[in-house]
Parts: sequence; structure tokens; C-alpha cells
Amino acid sequence: MKLIGISLAAVLVLLAVAWLAAKVATIIMALTGVIIALWGLFAVFTFYFFRDPDPSPPAGPKLVIAPGHGKVDTIDFTTEPDFMGGECRRISIFLSVFDVHVQNAPVTGVVSYFKHSPGQYLNAMRADCSLYNENVLIGIESLDPKGVKVGVRLIAGLIARRIIPWVAQNDGVERGQRISLIQFGSRVDVYLPKDAKVKVELGERVVGGLTILASLD
Repeated sequence: MKLIGISLAAVLVLLAVAWLAAKVATIIMALTGVIIALWGLFAVFTFYFFRDPDPSPPAGPKLVIAPGHGKVDTIDFTTEPDFMGGECRRISIFLSVFDVHVQNAPVTGVVSYFKHSPGQYLNAMRADCSLYNENVLIGIESLDPKGVKVGVRLIAGLIARRIIPWVAQNDGVERGQRISLIQFGSRVDVYLPKDAKVKVELGERVVGGLTILASLD
């Protein structure tokens, strides 16, 4: 009787699963057009998100160009002890999910410092998220002017959970060269000497590899 009872329960479960599968299949078939449309939107957005325009860096001596595409929401003085060695000027760029997420070298020089720091994934709209979020600090010693330090901090955000650097310590970089990718919304901080002359304003939208952020006169 126990064996018969177990076998009956198994048959009933099998029939229930088959009935449920048939219902789900009917619903899926009825929504085929919607499902394909949603997939199409996702595919289009993915191509749009991972777009990678060719940079067009401006010519001129001692220029620092924007490493990221987005909105300048912080221009201040801060302390960056690891590469800049203390107080420096900071320009912070917020990247929404609709911005290009490839980053470009702000100056021509040599990557003399590279550090990955694990951390949280707070909203990248917070200007102080660099203190807590996962980030990569790339320190470049400029060749124009020679030896001047320019730091680029790539910061993960609430959605951005992966930073993909394309350079390493001791690599040479050219102004405008692609150096990294941050997937989805994020932030890029640029550290400059205190006497750098800032050429952008708060709220201004900048284009990576094109917009002049500052000069190192």
C-alpha cells in the first residue's frame, strides 16, 4: 500500500507539472510578440550603452582633457595621499547609464601608479562615494609639462559593478587614448595640481577625449 501510495503521488505530481507547463507554454506563446519586443529593446540598449566613439583630443600644450563622458558636478580641493601626495584640485564627473562609459587618458605620459581598492556600491551620484566604493586609481606622470602628476579615479556605483582597466603600471599613454571601461552608471574623479587652471564649470557636460578640463600652466 505504501508503494502504491508513493507511485500515485508521483503520478499526480507529474500530471500537475504537465498541466502547469501547458498553461505556462500557452501564456508564453500568447506573449511571444511582447517577449521578442522586450529582447529587441534590450539588444538595442546594450549596443547603445557599449558604444565607443573615436576620441578627438584637441591639440595644444599642457592641456588636461576629460577622461569621462558626463556631467561635472564637483570642482573642489581635496586630499589624495596615495599618488598626488596631499592636497590637490579635484574635478568629478558623474556618468549616468545613458553616457558613454569608455574612459580616455587626460594627458600624455606614463602610468606610474595603479591601485585597485575593493569596496561598496553606493549610489555614484554621491560625490563622496570614492571614499567607500570599489575604485581604481590610475596615476599618470605627464610628459607636458614633464613630471606633473594627474590622477584618474574610476569609481563603481550602485549599478556599475565592474571596472575594466586597459592599462597597467609603467604603460605609456597618449592624450585621448582609451584606458578603461566602467559598466553602467558610475563616476570619474580627476586629480590635478593645486595651481591647475580649470576650464569647465559646475553642471557642464563634458565629452571624454575631447573637452578641455584644465591647463597645467
